[in-house]
Amino acid sequence: MKCKPIEEIKAFLEPFAKAQGVEIYDAEFKLGREPALTVFIDKEGGVDLNACEAFHNAIDEPLDTLDPTFGEPYTLNVSSPGLDRPLKTDKDFARAKGKKVEVKLFAPMKGKKFFEAILEDFTETCVILNTGKETEKIERAKIARINEAIDFD
Repeated sequence: MKCKPIEEIKAFLEPFAKAQGVEIYDAEFKLGREPALTVFIDKEGGVDLNACEAFHNAIDEPLDTLDPTFGEPYTLNVSSPGLDRPLKTDKDFARAKGKKVEVKLFAPMKGKKFFEAILEDFTETCVILNTGKETEKIERAKIARINEAIDFD
């Protein structure tokens, strides 16, 4: 199935997100037997089912005019990015600065591919993490996934 670029779809949906008081966190197409476009939204205080439903209703018909799949059928989903949302943008990293994060690397570093640390700082190309024993500077390109750690106290 041929689809329009995700960045084009996100840019198209941006005005609808602003009108609903949400921000588009991410969007993705899952192709296969039952293709689906999932738009992940976020807002101050978190996203609930009502916010997802309202945004879905607001973008359903306009997406038909954009025709992201060039006439092919697909399912539209709207979702929260979840508590374990990955840090992707500088805005995400800024929100997590000073907090404990979980880091999964593509390749082991000092024998470990997964660890928890405090996100001390970041740049466009790297993150600075405090493991409690030492401070590590890791290139963002070497990180498979980084997200805020969830503590169930």
